[in-house]
Amino acid sequence: MATLRERRAESPSAVTLAFDVPGWPGHLAGQHVDVRLTAEDGYRAQRSYSIASAPGGEGLELTVQRVDDGEVSPYLTDALEAGDPVELRGPVGGWFVWRPGDPSPVLLVGGGSGIVPLMAMVRTRRASGATAPFRLVYSVRTPADRLYVPELPGATVLYTRTAPPGEPRAPGRLTRADLAAVPPSDCFVCGPTGFVEAAADLLVDLGHDPARIRTERFGPTGG
Repeated sequence: MATLRERRAESPSAVTLAFDVPGWPGHLAGQHVDVRLTAEDGYRAQRSYSIASAPGGEGLELTVQRVDDGEVSPYLTDALEAGDPVELRGPVGGWFVWRPGDPSPVLLVGGGSGIVPLMAMVRTRRASGATAPFRLVYSVRTPADRLYVPELPGATVLYTRTAPPGEPRAPGRLTRADLAAVPPSDCFVCGPTGFVEAAADLLVDLGHDPARIRTERFGPTGG
């Protein structure tokens, strides 16, 4: 059982939730947890959320994007208060993970809230002092949709619908040019299914080894 310690807004529709989890075994960057809510009548709803924080201590952070007609995310983003308990299961996953001991160059490609597990990797690299070269390409609809804004300097941010004034790249979907000139890398791609499939195809077309492209996708699940 986890207890909410604090919450902070990341965007108009997303909140980062910091939990204390006594006995937490630790996690790897890229893993997720299952969050289960139980109503007074016994009805249960469960959703998976990527861990946003670097490993360390008896706790973790989740960044939750609100799905307005969802069963879980509206409660987590709007109703959960400090001190409230939440049932967590995890950490889950062993494929879509990055370990600080790996010296290989890393390319992170995130669409929307798909940046969450990638940010865990960025934070883990920073906290561990790892020297593996990292590049983050982050695609969002508008500037208001960006998550983790203070940590984005150095990242390549792409806008699909509305770009900020002075942005040299016109709004549009991820293209081959956006991923060009990247040396052979371990690639981690996360986002909606269509985005992930398109990005993975572009990477293969650019000559990246398919065996080094790891993907994680999400689709409509009820929120």
